[in-house]
Amino acid sequence: MTLRWSATSPFVRKVMMVAIERGLADAITRQPTDPWSADTDLPQGNPLGKVPALTLADGTVLFDSPVIAEYLDSLGDAAPLFPAVGPARWAALRLQAIADGVCDAAILRRLEANRPDGEKSAGWSERQRLAVARSLDLLEAEAAGLGEAVTIGTLAVLAALGYLDFRFAHEPWREGRPALAAWHARMADRDSVRLTAPPVG
Repeated sequence: MTLRWSATSPFVRKVMMVAIERGLADAITRQPTDPWSADTDLPQGNPLGKVPALTLADGTVLFDSPVIAEYLDSLGDAAPLFPAVGPARWAALRLQAIADGVCDAAILRRLEANRPDGEKSAGWSERQRLAVARSLDLLEAEAAGLGEAVTIGTLAVLAALGYLDFRFAHEPWREGRPALAAWHARMADRDSVRLTAPPVG
């Protein structure tokens, strides 16, 4: 399997966290990809032009991160990260949706900040900031229920919080959210978290 990969993407990080938790990291060839490069061939496999994209042995290309994560989860031998049925499944998928939404909003806000001065929208940026803040407040309120179990939901949350640390360290998300901060600290020493950390600097 070949993964179109970027060290700074929280969605790529989530996929690699799943691969590590399921013992599949060595089965994946990582192909560094800049989806913003004018010369990239990424859209030939993923017409959305986004990473991650996973090419299987038969040439099939899977995208986006929830699909790739669930595919990898189906291959491993350990306990599944995607609960099969019932309330546990919906709880995990709901957490993944919250976390992915945080990443989407944070990325949109970062892209907006990089637009030329005459094209920036303060209102649009504020909308994304508030979406992240509300989502973090929800996670703080529910932090006691996150526990130590690893699911696609908790991995997605860890990836999202890591992205905020990486791109928005000047807006510390831990302030006013002690329960979420404590949970993150307890989970941060897992191999899947340590080995997928974004670059420093």
